[in-house]
Amino acid sequence: MAGIECRGVVRTPGCRPGQRPAVLLGQSDFVLLLLPATPETDNFINAGRLAAMKPTAWLINFGRGHTIVDADLIAAAKDKKIAGAVLDVFRQEPLPSDHPFWKAEGIIVLPHIGGPHPQRDRFVARLFVENLERFLDGAPLKEVVDRTAGY
Repeated sequence: MAGIECRGVVRTPGCRPGQRPAVLLGQSDFVLLLLPATPETDNFINAGRLAAMKPTAWLINFGRGHTIVDADLIAAAKDKKIAGAVLDVFRQEPLPSDHPFWKAEGIIVLPHIGGPHPQRDRFVARLFVENLERFLDGAPLKEVVDRTAGY
């Protein structure tokens, strides 16, 4: 039985050549988007990037809805440029009942079920207490949001 090879693209400069989005899109059977909401990710998946994907590939978005150009995705799925898409996030939530995603061939709509972890509250409380102690001790905080990056 064959295994699964996972590859990823990171925002950090200095990515190895095999990690460029255009290269990976053409090699991947599944493209999983976990992108943050930043100006750089707005409309990231567009007609050009969808055309770079294999016609047998699936696009899966559990990141942010604004990273995909909706009309481009609908056209790519309809024209069989990609196998389809599984979407858990949308530009507008809840997804309006008249949105074309509901009836688009090859697009599966999920009710924004990704993200919550059963232990999330415990992790957040633990981090808060640790960061409060660090703050009072004058030490650097953990898991700080980089406001210039947008996340």
